[in-house]
Amino acid sequence: MKRIFILVVSMLLLISGTAMAEGQGEAADGGIVIGLSVSTLNNPFFVTLRDGAQDAADLLGVELIVVDSQDDPAREASNIQDLIQRGVDALLINPTDSDAVVPSVQRANSEGIPVFTVDRGASSGDVVAHVASDNVAGGEMAGEYLVEAIGGSGSVVELQGIPGTSAARDRGEGFNNIVGANSDVSVVAAQTANFNRTEGLNVFQNILQAQSDIDGVFAHNDEMILGAIQAAEAAGRADDIVFVGFDAVDDAVAAVEDGRLAATVAQRPEEIGSTGLRTAVSYLQGETVEDYIPVALMLVTQ
Repeated sequence: MKRIFILVVSMLLLISGTAMAEGQGEAADGGIVIGLSVSTLNNPFFVTLRDGAQDAADLLGVELIVVDSQDDPAREASNIQDLIQRGVDALLINPTDSDAVVPSVQRANSEGIPVFTVDRGASSGDVVAHVASDNVAGGEMAGEYLVEAIGGSGSVVELQGIPGTSAARDRGEGFNNIVGANSDVSVVAAQTANFNRTEGLNVFQNILQAQSDIDGVFAHNDEMILGAIQAAEAAGRADDIVFVGFDAVDDAVAAVEDGRLAATVAQRPEEIGSTGLRTAVSYLQGETVEDYIPVALMLVTQ
């Protein structure tokens, strides 16, 4: 009788495990476990995104395992592999690179683990849903503001994010949609600063030395624009330049209030993280979810 009981329990566990692998059930302890791979926690934007996901997980009684890729695609692949081996029920991924993340997405696909991307997308692989702001629209919003702020004509600079990320590609596309349609506005420099404040400072410092006439700057995120402002202030040229950023992190909002930064596009990272987590839970509970879930943008100015 005891052997029969053990056999029955084993069969039930096997069936439960199969259900988990298909993304339709819960973890073995009765609760949902979700893995979140973040591109970097050195950027306040992604810290807020993580916190939004964590708050939603706490509210829903879900376990959230967070890993930091530190802007390194190789580390990201290792982190995601670890989450897969730990048997998470779903993966939320904020990719370091839209192409480099594809093998990890496909690996999760092969294991039956549903994948959701947040803020940045994956260029291939089976992704259930992508939660993000419309970065093209955000780039256009920034471009429209900057063109108007410089009086419809002048020389502008674009500080670009990490090459290969959907955020950098889409924000740049939106910005150039606007400035490209204005023949009186010329982009005198467009250089990568990798979403990093120190790189933004160093890159813009070099641009300032090469360009005597700069009316405005748009950066694909606030970290870079804050670095650019520091460089311009050190060179005594900040008062002559209109600065526009993207993300509305706390330091940037403070800079807007102080008048050092003209505007920043807010895309509510806490809402992206929270919505991503909630979407994954809804899917795991058998609900139908949209393949693209937009989070509204707004422009923060004085």
